[in-house]
Amino acid sequence: MNAPVPPSPTKPPAAAPPEGARWTADDLARSPHEDERKAEKVRTMFAAIARRYDLNNRLHSFGRDQAWRRAAVRAAELREGQRALDMACGTGDLALLLARATPAAEVVGGDFTPEMLDLARERNRHPKITYVHADALDLPFEDREFDALTIAFGIRNVTDPARALAEFRRVLKPGGRLVILEFATPPHPVVRALNRLYTAYIMPVTAGLIARDRTGAYRYLPRSIETFLQPEAMRKALLDNGFHSVSARPMTLGVCVCYRAVAPD
Repeated sequence: MNAPVPPSPTKPPAAAPPEGARWTADDLARSPHEDERKAEKVRTMFAAIARRYDLNNRLHSFGRDQAWRRAAVRAAELREGQRALDMACGTGDLALLLARATPAAEVVGGDFTPEMLDLARERNRHPKITYVHADALDLPFEDREFDALTIAFGIRNVTDPARALAEFRRVLKPGGRLVILEFATPPHPVVRALNRLYTAYIMPVTAGLIARDRTGAYRYLPRSIETFLQPEAMRKALLDNGFHSVSARPMTLGVCVCYRAVAPD
């Protein structure tokens, strides 16, 4: 008599993140930047959305995200023989643009989320790029190592932006350029209202479906922008941390701002 055939194994559904590692409605009713578990939640959400991160960026910025990154490359003014650090590098888009713009320069891509770095090494390889696991609040680099430092849409995700700026200043050489891309609340009331409708009500649904997200990442995004430093406050934070020649260039009707500052001699 033949033995019964066991049922075919089925792939278990993806496990939901722990309740404490998700952004809940209660979390987002107040400022997410004051959440004591912010670092854990940020790491969890980026690990969850890593595979669809680039696709969502392209679709939901209408392709403008790459134009913003190219502006950051120009502002960094990286020259032959220099070194750049791209923090919160994600899947490596900006690091790759930096390396291609100045082939003789070296670029280090640092990120807090290992899953993002795995994708960066897979998708955006370049002989002049090295990817490392790095926390913006405690960078694993020597003083005055880099000629330029970029961070695109990552400064609001750290738990202590002032401490991160101090670390950026520490690892930059005298005269080194710091370039920050960050979202902002558009100043024009009509643009602001339309942007809020899109980011708070439409994008969380469509991006969440594409990413199959269960962490609340795309509900966190608009709330984290609303409650973060706006351009004047960011300029002050840079000046307070010893940077000079600080500028804030609004792009795409003020949806995004490119900040540039220079490390002191």
